[in-house]
Amino acid sequence: MTAPSADLPPEQVAAPALEMRGITKRYPGVVANDGIDLEIKPGEIHALLGENGAGKSTLMNVLYGLAKPDEGQILLDGEVVDIADPTDAIDRGISMVHQHFMLVPVLTVADNVLLGKEAMRDRIFLDKGEAHRRIVELGERFGFDLDPDEKVGELSVGWQQRVEILKALYREARILVLDEPTAVLTPQETVEIFAVLRRLASEGHSIIFISHKLYEVLEIADRITVIRRGKVVGSRIPSETDEDDLAELMVGREVQLTVDRGESHPAEPILQVEDLCVAGGHGGDVVDGVSLEVRAGEILGVAGVAGNGHDELVEAITGLRQPRSGSITLDGEDVTSDGTRDLHGKNVAYVPADRHRFGLVLSFPLTDNAVLTDYYMEPYSHGLIRDEGAIAKRADEAIAQYDVRTPGATVTAGTLSGGNQQKLIVAREFDRELKLLVLDQPTRGLDVGSIEFIHKQVISKRDAGTAVLLVSAELDEVLELSDRIAVMYRGKIVTVVEGRTANKEEVGLLMATGGRAEGTSSEGAAS
Repeated sequence: MTAPSADLPPEQVAAPALEMRGITKRYPGVVANDGIDLEIKPGEIHALLGENGAGKSTLMNVLYGLAKPDEGQILLDGEVVDIADPTDAIDRGISMVHQHFMLVPVLTVADNVLLGKEAMRDRIFLDKGEAHRRIVELGERFGFDLDPDEKVGELSVGWQQRVEILKALYREARILVLDEPTAVLTPQETVEIFAVLRRLASEGHSIIFISHKLYEVLEIADRITVIRRGKVVGSRIPSETDEDDLAELMVGREVQLTVDRGESHPAEPILQVEDLCVAGGHGGDVVDGVSLEVRAGEILGVAGVAGNGHDELVEAITGLRQPRSGSITLDGEDVTSDGTRDLHGKNVAYVPADRHRFGLVLSFPLTDNAVLTDYYMEPYSHGLIRDEGAIAKRADEAIAQYDVRTPGATVTAGTLSGGNQQKLIVAREFDRELKLLVLDQPTRGLDVGSIEFIHKQVISKRDAGTAVLLVSAELDEVLELSDRIAVMYRGKIVTVVEGRTANKEEVGLLMATGGRAEGTSSEGAAS
């Protein structure tokens, strides 16, 4: 594969790989993109920053053919193009790597790479030999030591990310859009992915890097464009800016990037988990003898790479999955067999990692979603009669208090950006007296201003005496908020460290390997 400008006529060699000129996209009640200009050079890593609802996703949907602009032009290598749909975008060398991987776990690396772009011999037979050869060649070229016959479901998250990038390269992508590419990676995996991106850029690929991790943007980007409320509000060179400047540009005010968590004052245990075993989808235990304890007035963070049993542990604690053995106790009461409604009635709140599956009904309006866990209780219902006024009031309060960007409370939840969907869930779950607050990836996909606000709310809940269990793939989040940190690897708690003295590199290594890092203290079980 050659650099994007290699075969162009001399007069177009200096042309940007991509230009978006005056892109405007309107939806009922909102201007998502308002005359946006964006220019990406060949071989450039260009970061795109903005709050949730700022218009980043809409702009990328326009580029990828998922939305038609009301005004504006798209130019590739200096020529105006009309991108009809994603297939057209791919054919023109544009590829998008989504935050949630578009991979089929039961298929091999080669099968996933080939999906939709199968190499045919004589236009009749699938030429797997040629496809394997190209996959191996691309892998070697960019430092991917991937076995085409390995099942994707058996790969780590970091290597699945490489498969997504390999899919784009196989389709001869010249422009790659990466949406939160490090959201579920360990620090070590992030370093490795960054090396891949730099290699791609050095060979002429243009990369649009979307992230809320400002320190990563400063490390990897050549240029940065910031969008706020549908407009470009600034452009920066990393060497001439810092996190505080970028955060203020994104939000329009000064942002506290690290919340002062203060001193915790833990009291009696609220949540106690003893020797818990939970079976996974294939029958084996993905939670293997876990014991932990969360006390009133403390935050216990659980750190680990996705796929090591965190989801199943949280689902068992919140009543979504029945454990195979072991016990769960809430404030001295056995709740091992309790369902989600039972636990809600015992003052347990839950912010799920999968907001679409467990947090919202996307086809319902925001009014219904704001009371999804207590719609059957007063003041929202009186017997079988719903109080629409009380429900509407609750939704309006949640939208205002948590700055949910929406044209109104009657639109469906599915029309909101992912970050605004998350803010609605947090608003619903935090708004009552709690014994236990279970947070699973609570700020995934949120901007710095929203993260600041939610982190302050979490600290406030802790200081009010709530026991908080925080599960996050964002190691920085775990380190910033947790009073104690339990590291989970292959279904087990391998160590517990004090939050204030935890070392990022050591915890990251434990997350990735489960091995003991030199100098890391351990308390055994999380108690």
